[in-house]
Amino acid sequence: MALEDVYHRNLHHRTHRAGWLRAAVLGANDGLVSTASLMIGVTAAKAGGADAQTFLITAGTAGIVAGAMSMAVGEYVSVRSQNDIEESDRLLEIEHLAIDPESELLELQEIYINRGLTPELALEVATAMHARDPLEAHLRDELGQHPHTKARPVQAAVASAAAFTSGGLIPFIGAFAPTTGTVALSIVAFTVVGLIFTGIVSAKTAGSKILAPTLRVILGGCFGMAITAGIGQLLHVSGI
Repeated sequence: MALEDVYHRNLHHRTHRAGWLRAAVLGANDGLVSTASLMIGVTAAKAGGADAQTFLITAGTAGIVAGAMSMAVGEYVSVRSQNDIEESDRLLEIEHLAIDPESELLELQEIYINRGLTPELALEVATAMHARDPLEAHLRDELGQHPHTKARPVQAAVASAAAFTSGGLIPFIGAFAPTTGTVALSIVAFTVVGLIFTGIVSAKTAGSKILAPTLRVILGGCFGMAITAGIGQLLHVSGI
């Protein structure tokens, strides 16, 4: 197969999206569920009226802002920690190659043998990889580090915060329902629509089938909202 054909085939792979897709899906889903749950819980716990709607809008706004910042910081810190581990492994591999390159060559050969090559062919491939760039070969084949799947903290933080805000604004629209009796119903309706959209977009971006991921997102979101609404109703009934 020609190199050009290989390149075009690789364009269809979606592994390079792993660095930001997880953060974006998590942010959108969390924005939908946490904001909707917060607002539904407040609605269930607080009596109706104009003051209740104002309080609900304030709570929703605070929830979106606080949640977006929390998601951004959390994603940055977690992904940055992953980068630190990758960098530590990289430095350790450089040290190993400098101290004992022969053992590292045999280690790479063993990796290729385990992947199905004969010992002779595995040694030939490992030798060629070492002659070209031993560090790159070990990072890729021993540690599984690839440039196109490398986690990017800032990108993950921005994707997570933006997705959370976008998701949170969907149930937030329900707070402006004309009557207090329809507020909770409006929030739930908008949230379910948002969950469906999130499930479809994430499935298409990942290149997987649409039905199962979408149902998973919807059921998880509805379960979270139901639990929060029940707690809010319990607090309202008990008078706390």
